Amino acid sequence: MKISVLGTGRWGSCIAWYLDKIGNEVVSFGLKDAPDFQALYNTHKNDYLTFPESIEVTPDLEYAVNRAEIIVISISSQHLRSFMTDITKYNVDGKIFVLCMKGVEADTGKRLSEVVGEFVDESKTPVAVWVGPGHPQDYVRGIPNCMVIDSNNTEVKEKLVKEFTSDLIRFYIGTDLIGSEIGAAAKNVVGIAAGFLDGLCMTSLKGALMSRGTREIGRLIKALGGNEMSAYGLCHLGDYEATLFSPWSHNRKYGENLAKGIKFDKLAEGVMTSKALKKLADDNNVDLPIVTGVYNVLFENKDITDELGKLFMRNVKKEF
Repeated sequence: MKISVLGTGRWGSCIAWYLDKIGNEVVSFGLKDAPDFQALYNTHKNDYLTFPESIEVTPDLEYAVNRAEIIVISISSQHLRSFMTDITKYNVDGKIFVLCMKGVEADTGKRLSEVVGEFVDESKTPVAVWVGPGHPQDYVRGIPNCMVIDSNNTEVKEKLVKEFTSDLIRFYIGTDLIGSEIGAAAKNVVGIAAGFLDGLCMTSLKGALMSRGTREIGRLIKALGGNEMSAYGLCHLGDYEATLFSPWSHNRKYGENLAKGIKFDKLAEGVMTSKALKKLADDNNVDLPIVTGVYNVLFENKDITDELGKLFMRNVKKEF
Protein backbone atom coordinates (compact mmCIF):
# COMPACT_ATOMS: atom_id res chain seq x y z
CA MET A 1 0.00 0.00 0.00
CA LYS A 2 1.04 3.59 -0.54
CA ILE A 3 1.37 5.18 2.89
CA SER A 4 2.49 8.69 3.83
CA VAL A 5 3.65 9.25 7.38
CA LEU A 6 3.31 12.91 8.34
CA GLY A 7 5.75 13.76 11.12
CA THR A 8 9.45 12.93 11.44
CA GLY A 9 9.89 12.89 15.20
CA ARG A 10 10.84 9.89 17.31
CA TRP A 11 7.59 7.98 16.86
CA GLY A 12 6.79 9.21 13.34
CA SER A 13 10.16 8.04 12.04
CA CYS A 14 9.71 4.67 13.76
CA ILE A 15 6.28 4.19 12.17
CA ALA A 16 7.67 5.00 8.72
CA TRP A 17 10.53 2.54 9.31
CA TYR A 18 8.12 -0.16 10.49
CA LEU A 19 5.58 0.25 7.66
CA ASP A 20 8.38 0.09 5.11
CA LYS A 21 9.81 -2.99 6.83
CA ILE A 22 6.54 -4.90 6.40
CA GLY A 23 6.38 -4.14 2.68
CA ASN A 24 4.56 -0.85 2.09
CA GLU A 25 5.56 2.06 -0.18
CA VAL A 26 6.33 4.74 2.40
CA VAL A 27 6.89 8.48 2.13
CA SER A 28 8.02 10.36 5.24
CA PHE A 29 6.93 14.02 5.36
CA GLY A 30 8.31 16.67 7.68
CA LEU A 31 8.64 20.43 7.97
CA LYS A 32 11.75 21.41 6.03
CA ASP A 33 13.15 23.69 8.76
CA ALA A 34 12.72 21.18 11.60
CA PRO A 35 15.95 19.58 12.87
CA ASP A 36 14.42 16.09 13.00
CA PHE A 37 13.38 16.39 9.35
CA GLN A 38 16.76 17.74 8.26
CA ALA A 39 18.53 14.76 9.82
CA LEU A 40 16.39 12.25 7.92
CA TYR A 41 16.39 14.26 4.69
CA ASN A 42 20.16 14.72 4.59
CA THR A 43 21.43 11.48 6.12
CA HIS A 44 18.44 9.08 6.31
CA LYS A 45 19.33 8.73 10.00
CA ASN A 46 18.29 10.14 13.36
CA ASP A 47 19.15 9.34 16.98
CA TYR A 48 17.01 6.21 16.94
CA LEU A 49 17.20 4.51 13.55
CA THR A 50 18.37 4.50 9.94
CA PHE A 51 15.93 4.69 7.05
CA PRO A 52 16.45 2.31 4.12
CA GLU A 53 16.69 3.93 0.71
CA SER A 54 13.18 2.67 -0.07
CA ILE A 55 11.68 5.38 2.19
CA GLU A 56 11.30 8.70 0.41
CA VAL A 57 11.73 11.75 2.65
CA THR A 58 9.98 14.92 1.47
CA PRO A 59 8.98 18.41 2.66
CA ASP A 60 6.20 18.52 0.02
CA LEU A 61 2.87 18.10 1.85
CA GLU A 62 0.77 18.19 -1.32
CA TYR A 63 2.76 15.34 -2.81
CA ALA A 64 2.65 13.31 0.42
CA VAL A 65 -1.13 13.68 0.72
CA ASN A 66 -2.04 13.13 -2.92
CA ARG A 67 -0.02 9.93 -3.43
CA ALA A 68 -1.22 8.17 -0.28
CA GLU A 69 -3.91 5.57 0.23
CA ILE A 70 -3.32 5.82 3.98
CA ILE A 71 -2.21 9.00 5.77
CA VAL A 72 -0.56 8.39 9.12
CA ILE A 73 -0.17 11.45 11.36
CA SER A 74 2.39 11.57 14.15
CA ILE A 75 2.91 15.12 15.43
CA SER A 76 2.32 17.02 18.66
CA SER A 77 -1.36 16.50 19.46
CA GLN A 78 -1.92 20.19 20.25
CA HIS A 79 -0.93 21.11 16.68
CA LEU A 80 -3.32 18.68 15.00
CA ARG A 81 -6.10 21.21 14.34
CA SER A 82 -3.84 23.67 12.52
CA PHE A 83 -2.17 20.82 10.64
CA MET A 84 -5.53 19.50 9.44
CA THR A 85 -6.22 22.94 7.99
CA ASP A 86 -3.14 22.51 5.81
CA ILE A 87 -3.80 18.87 4.91
CA THR A 88 -7.40 19.39 3.83
CA LYS A 89 -6.40 21.99 1.27
CA TYR A 90 -5.97 18.85 -0.83
CA ASN A 91 -8.54 16.18 -1.71
CA VAL A 92 -8.57 13.44 0.93
CA ASP A 93 -11.71 11.59 -0.18
CA GLY A 94 -11.18 7.85 -0.22
CA LYS A 95 -8.09 7.95 1.98
CA ILE A 96 -7.77 6.57 5.51
CA PHE A 97 -6.39 8.70 8.33
CA VAL A 98 -4.49 6.90 11.10
CA LEU A 99 -3.64 8.99 14.16
CA CYS A 100 -0.54 7.90 16.07
CA MET A 101 -0.48 10.59 18.75
CA LYS A 102 -1.68 10.26 22.34
CA GLY A 103 -3.39 13.38 23.57
CA VAL A 104 -6.58 15.40 24.00
CA GLU A 105 -7.01 18.92 22.67
CA ALA A 106 -6.40 21.16 25.67
CA ASP A 107 -8.65 24.07 24.71
CA THR A 108 -11.72 21.99 23.85
CA GLY A 109 -11.28 18.64 25.61
CA LYS A 110 -11.90 16.92 22.27
CA ARG A 111 -10.39 13.59 21.37
CA LEU A 112 -8.07 13.71 18.37
CA SER A 113 -10.40 11.70 16.14
CA GLU A 114 -13.09 14.27 16.94
CA VAL A 115 -10.76 17.06 15.82
CA VAL A 116 -10.06 15.32 12.51
CA GLY A 117 -13.77 14.61 12.14
CA GLU A 118 -14.41 18.35 11.96
CA PHE A 119 -12.35 18.49 8.75
CA VAL A 120 -13.38 15.34 6.86
CA ASP A 121 -16.50 13.42 5.94
CA GLU A 122 -15.85 10.13 7.72
CA SER A 123 -18.16 8.26 5.36
CA LYS A 124 -15.60 9.09 2.64
CA THR A 125 -12.46 9.49 4.75
CA PRO A 126 -12.42 7.08 7.70
CA VAL A 127 -10.37 7.90 10.80
CA ALA A 128 -8.54 5.35 12.97
CA VAL A 129 -6.18 5.55 15.93
CA TRP A 130 -3.04 3.48 16.57
CA VAL A 131 -2.19 3.28 20.29
CA GLY A 132 -0.42 1.10 22.81
CA PRO A 133 3.07 0.44 24.20
CA GLY A 134 6.48 0.42 22.57
CA HIS A 135 9.63 2.48 22.06
CA PRO A 136 11.60 2.94 18.82
CA GLN A 137 14.75 1.95 20.69
CA ASP A 138 13.22 -1.49 21.29
CA TYR A 139 11.52 -2.01 17.94
CA VAL A 140 14.68 -1.36 15.93
CA ARG A 141 16.42 -4.02 18.05
CA GLY A 142 13.72 -6.52 17.12
CA ILE A 143 11.97 -6.54 20.51
CA PRO A 144 8.24 -7.12 19.80
CA ASN A 145 5.18 -5.62 21.45
CA CYS A 146 1.39 -5.49 21.20
CA MET A 147 -0.70 -2.49 20.10
CA VAL A 148 -4.30 -1.56 19.24
CA ILE A 149 -6.00 -0.02 16.22
CA ASP A 150 -9.46 1.40 16.81
CA SER A 151 -12.04 3.24 14.74
CA ASN A 152 -15.76 3.82 14.46
CA ASN A 153 -15.44 2.07 11.09
CA THR A 154 -15.26 -1.69 11.74
CA GLU A 155 -14.18 -2.61 8.21
CA VAL A 156 -11.33 -0.11 8.28
CA LYS A 157 -9.89 -1.14 11.65
CA GLU A 158 -10.05 -4.82 10.72
CA LYS A 159 -8.29 -4.06 7.42
CA LEU A 160 -5.54 -2.06 9.13
CA VAL A 161 -4.95 -4.70 11.80
CA LYS A 162 -4.66 -7.38 9.13
CA GLU A 163 -2.31 -5.31 6.96
CA PHE A 164 -0.10 -3.93 9.75
CA THR A 165 0.35 -7.01 11.97
CA SER A 166 3.76 -8.72 11.85
CA ASP A 167 6.08 -10.68 14.09
CA LEU A 168 7.31 -7.34 15.49
CA ILE A 169 3.94 -5.80 16.37
CA ARG A 170 0.85 -7.86 17.16
CA PHE A 171 -2.19 -5.63 16.69
CA TYR A 172 -5.55 -6.07 18.37
CA ILE A 173 -8.86 -4.73 17.04
CA GLY A 174 -10.09 -2.00 19.37
CA THR A 175 -13.72 -2.07 20.46
CA ASP A 176 -14.06 1.30 22.22
CA LEU A 177 -12.76 4.38 20.40
CA ILE A 178 -13.52 6.69 23.34
CA GLY A 179 -11.67 4.44 25.77
CA SER A 180 -8.77 3.82 23.41
CA GLU A 181 -8.14 7.55 22.90
CA ILE A 182 -8.72 8.72 26.48
CA GLY A 183 -6.73 5.82 27.91
CA ALA A 184 -3.80 6.42 25.57
CA ALA A 185 -3.72 10.13 26.32
CA ALA A 186 -4.13 9.75 30.07
CA LYS A 187 -1.22 7.33 30.50
CA ASN A 188 1.10 10.25 29.71
CA VAL A 189 -0.29 12.20 32.67
CA VAL A 190 0.20 9.21 34.95
CA GLY A 191 3.70 8.96 33.49
CA ILE A 192 4.49 12.47 34.72
CA ALA A 193 3.22 11.49 38.18
CA ALA A 194 5.52 8.45 38.07
CA GLY A 195 8.39 10.78 37.27
CA PHE A 196 7.52 12.86 40.32
CA LEU A 197 7.88 9.71 42.45
CA ASP A 198 11.23 8.87 40.87
CA GLY A 199 12.46 12.41 41.47
CA LEU A 200 11.39 12.23 45.12
CA CYS A 201 12.99 8.75 45.59
CA MET A 202 9.51 7.26 46.14
CA THR A 203 9.57 4.75 43.28
CA SER A 204 7.98 2.05 45.43
CA LEU A 205 4.74 4.05 45.26
CA LYS A 206 4.40 3.33 41.55
CA GLY A 207 2.40 0.17 42.24
CA ALA A 208 -0.26 2.20 44.02
CA LEU A 209 -0.08 4.85 41.30
CA MET A 210 -0.72 2.22 38.62
CA SER A 211 -3.67 0.72 40.46
CA ARG A 212 -5.40 3.95 41.43
CA GLY A 213 -4.48 5.75 38.21
CA THR A 214 -6.13 3.06 36.12
CA ARG A 215 -9.20 3.21 38.36
CA GLU A 216 -9.73 6.95 37.95
CA ILE A 217 -9.16 6.92 34.19
CA GLY A 218 -11.73 4.12 33.95
CA ARG A 219 -14.23 6.41 35.70
CA LEU A 220 -13.55 9.17 33.18
CA ILE A 221 -13.90 6.84 30.19
CA LYS A 222 -17.24 5.60 31.53
CA ALA A 223 -18.49 9.16 32.10
CA LEU A 224 -17.64 10.04 28.50
CA GLY A 225 -19.65 7.10 27.17
CA GLY A 226 -16.89 4.53 26.76
CA ASN A 227 -16.17 1.19 28.40
CA GLU A 228 -14.29 1.68 31.68
CA MET A 229 -12.56 -1.67 31.18
CA SER A 230 -10.60 -0.09 28.31
CA ALA A 231 -8.40 1.54 30.95
CA TYR A 232 -7.13 -1.94 31.80
CA GLY A 233 -6.22 -2.71 28.18
CA LEU A 234 -3.23 -2.00 25.96
CA CYS A 235 -4.18 1.64 25.40
CA HIS A 236 -3.63 2.55 29.06
CA LEU A 237 -2.50 -0.01 31.65
CA GLY A 238 -0.73 -1.99 28.94
CA ASP A 239 1.36 1.10 28.16
CA TYR A 240 2.42 1.73 31.77
CA GLU A 241 5.75 -0.13 31.53
CA ALA A 242 6.81 2.05 28.61
CA THR A 243 5.60 5.25 30.29
CA LEU A 244 5.97 4.84 34.06
CA PHE A 245 9.24 2.89 34.17
CA SER A 246 11.21 3.24 30.95
CA PRO A 247 14.27 5.52 30.89
CA TRP A 248 13.15 6.48 27.38
CA SER A 249 9.75 7.84 28.44
CA HIS A 250 9.65 11.60 27.89
CA ASN A 251 6.72 12.04 30.27
CA ARG A 252 8.31 10.10 33.11
CA LYS A 253 11.60 11.93 32.58
CA TYR A 254 9.83 15.29 32.49
CA GLY A 255 8.21 14.57 35.86
CA GLU A 256 11.46 13.33 37.38
CA ASN A 257 13.42 16.36 36.21
CA LEU A 258 10.73 18.74 37.44
CA ALA A 259 10.88 17.14 40.89
CA LYS A 260 14.66 17.59 40.85
CA GLY A 261 14.52 21.15 39.52
CA ILE A 262 16.13 20.21 36.19
CA LYS A 263 14.92 21.54 32.84
CA PHE A 264 13.66 18.99 30.30
CA ASP A 265 13.53 20.24 26.70
CA LYS A 266 11.79 17.40 24.85
CA LEU A 267 8.06 17.08 24.17
CA ALA A 268 6.04 15.64 27.05
CA GLU A 269 2.46 15.28 25.75
CA GLY A 270 1.16 14.68 29.27
CA VAL A 271 1.64 18.32 30.22
CA MET A 272 -1.14 19.72 28.03
CA THR A 273 -3.13 16.50 28.35
CA SER A 274 -3.39 17.10 32.11
CA LYS A 275 -5.06 20.41 31.31
CA ALA A 276 -7.45 18.73 28.87
CA LEU A 277 -8.35 15.94 31.32
CA LYS A 278 -8.92 18.47 34.11
CA LYS A 279 -11.42 20.21 31.84
CA LEU A 280 -13.15 16.92 31.05
CA ALA A 281 -13.26 16.02 34.74
CA ASP A 282 -14.82 19.38 35.66
CA ASP A 283 -17.29 19.31 32.77
CA ASN A 284 -18.43 15.76 33.58
CA ASN A 285 -18.19 15.89 37.38
CA VAL A 286 -15.63 13.06 37.57
CA ASP A 287 -13.18 12.76 40.46
CA LEU A 288 -9.61 12.52 39.07
CA PRO A 289 -7.33 13.08 42.08
CA ILE A 290 -4.06 12.02 40.43
CA VAL A 291 -4.72 13.99 37.26
CA THR A 292 -5.74 17.00 39.36
CA GLY A 293 -2.55 16.75 41.41
CA VAL A 294 -0.42 16.73 38.27
CA TYR A 295 -2.41 19.65 36.84
CA ASN A 296 -2.00 21.64 40.06
CA VAL A 297 1.78 21.19 39.95
CA LEU A 298 2.09 22.10 36.28
CA PHE A 299 -0.43 24.93 35.98
CA GLU A 300 -1.12 26.20 39.50
CA ASN A 301 2.50 26.15 40.73
CA LYS A 302 1.65 23.82 43.60
CA ASP A 303 4.36 21.89 45.44
CA ILE A 304 4.76 18.25 44.36
CA THR A 305 5.14 16.98 47.92
CA ASP A 306 2.07 18.90 49.06
CA GLU A 307 -0.03 17.44 46.24
CA LEU A 308 1.16 13.96 47.11
CA GLY A 309 0.20 14.60 50.73
CA LYS A 310 -3.32 15.58 49.67
CA LEU A 311 -3.78 12.18 48.02
CA PHE A 312 -2.93 10.46 51.30
CA MET A 313 -5.28 12.68 53.33
CA ARG A 314 -8.35 11.95 51.22
CA ASN A 315 -11.33 10.37 52.95
CA VAL A 316 -11.08 6.64 53.60
CA LYS A 317 -13.18 4.64 51.12
CA LYS A 318 -13.64 1.17 49.69
CA GLU A 319 -11.12 0.22 47.02
CA PHE A 320 -13.86 -0.77 44.55
